Amino acid sequence: MSMFCYQCQETAGGKGCTARGVCGKNEEVAKLQDLLIYTLKGISQIVVKGKLDVNKLGDTNYQVLNSLFMTITNANFNADYIVNQIKKMLSIRDDLKKSVTLENPHDAVIFTADTKEAMLEKAVNIGVLSTENEDVRSLREMITYGLKGMAAYTEHATNIGKENNEINAFIYEALSATLDNSLSADDLVALTLKTGEYGVKAMALLDEANTSKYGNPEITSVNIGVRNNPAILISGHDLTDLEQLLEQTKGTGVDVYTHSEMLPAHYYPAFKKYDNFVGNYGNAWWKQLEEFETFKGAILFTTNCIVPPKSEEIRNRIFTTGSCGYPGSKHIEADENGKKDFSEVIELAKKLPSPQEIETGSIVGGFAHNQVFALADKVVEAVKSGAVKKFFVMAGCDGRMKSRSYYTEFAEKLPKDTIILTAGCAKYRYNKLNLGDIGGIPRVLDAGQCNDSYSLAVIALKLKEVFGLDDVNKLPIAYNIAWYEQKAVIVLLALLYLGVKNIHLGPTLPGFLSPNVAKVLVEKFGIAGIGEADSDIEMFMA
Repeated sequence: MSMFCYQCQETAGGKGCTARGVCGKNEEVAKLQDLLIYTLKGISQIVVKGKLDVNKLGDTNYQVLNSLFMTITNANFNADYIVNQIKKMLSIRDDLKKSVTLENPHDAVIFTADTKEAMLEKAVNIGVLSTENEDVRSLREMITYGLKGMAAYTEHATNIGKENNEINAFIYEALSATLDNSLSADDLVALTLKTGEYGVKAMALLDEANTSKYGNPEITSVNIGVRNNPAILISGHDLTDLEQLLEQTKGTGVDVYTHSEMLPAHYYPAFKKYDNFVGNYGNAWWKQLEEFETFKGAILFTTNCIVPPKSEEIRNRIFTTGSCGYPGSKHIEADENGKKDFSEVIELAKKLPSPQEIETGSIVGGFAHNQVFALADKVVEAVKSGAVKKFFVMAGCDGRMKSRSYYTEFAEKLPKDTIILTAGCAKYRYNKLNLGDIGGIPRVLDAGQCNDSYSLAVIALKLKEVFGLDDVNKLPIAYNIAWYEQKAVIVLLALLYLGVKNIHLGPTLPGFLSPNVAKVLVEKFGIAGIGEADSDIEMFMA
């Protein structure tokens, strides 16, 4: 088998990609990503068993976050970039080894690989399938995928200047535990829930970072048309990259549009002062293959969500930064102070045509927890009066599978006395539908990016308090969540840790769940898949 990867929802046959990733990554990139994760496990064993003080590890903590983030689906396709990161992490590992003495160090602590060829040779024996027990493998991978999502959110917070070394310490603990063959399946189930606990901490940290710097999201109408100016399309999740781009494009005549997961940036008060921050172009990440053709301008990826471009012409208009990368596209590094020079992006944009309009109108969002709390009296009265019968949490990810049309149909067919709470790019399946409002409350309340699923959890816990309930599952809230990649995994684990039960997950259950692990999730937490929209609505409303 040339490679094996089953970390995303679209994995081949729902079982695993074995020749080339559905995402587009090749065998070489897949193996190098496996080796990068293995290297992090070795570093983690040194930190944990050597009892190193995480507070003193400085840049090592950040590089571990960055490395995990690089292996998220659709983040980094550049083999050379990953090789360089492996070398950097091996150097860090070897420096850490000098300060401790370990009895019986794992192979991950002592292996050497100086060249790409040596790395690929080593990667053959340390990938996902190197764990023989199917259930242990399933739990180890679920924990690892949760850590990848946690690392993404923690890195974004770190970029803003907010850190929590308890989270970093847990990441070392959990990565090290995946090397421990003495741990039982029950031990790993407990660690999985602990991963959810720290997932909540990571999302709370990022929420604090974003709101303390950019203000609390507020109800905002976002333009989806275009202006006749040269433009840059920014995609991904990192708000510090957007802020720097907007500062550098002021007065240049270049407009900035968001794509996919960057849409919620429009909801933050701090970004409203930029008159060249003009709207959102297009839809979810996977539509970029056609939307990048019509956009015409320069494109900046700040995080994952890259789809391998169709043509060299588009690839030459793409720039990457942070943890993402694509061969042949220019990568922009930060200096030692975190500053980035986007002048090449801006100069290219000036030479290119303005965007072609693909739609007109606007979409409304900005319903994070602070804004919903401001509407609390209205929401509570609507529930008490019977005007609102149920809330549906439809957060998560979008994707390419035709079966995802289910979510559009489900939203369209929901009774008119229900409200959708959403976050993440799953919203593009229904956020442009005319679903109306209930007493002035829109029937689709968009909290923001996938990490803003934290807002939805906070809202649920607040409603539990307001209604005087002892269990969040007694609220008139149903969970019908779409997933795609590893940030959705940490959101799911966070919800399970918070005690939320009976979550429906689709369009398919994860391929990394072994039958026994899936059975535990069904029996203990009520996890289920999706069916037909009509029958599911009838079941939810019963």
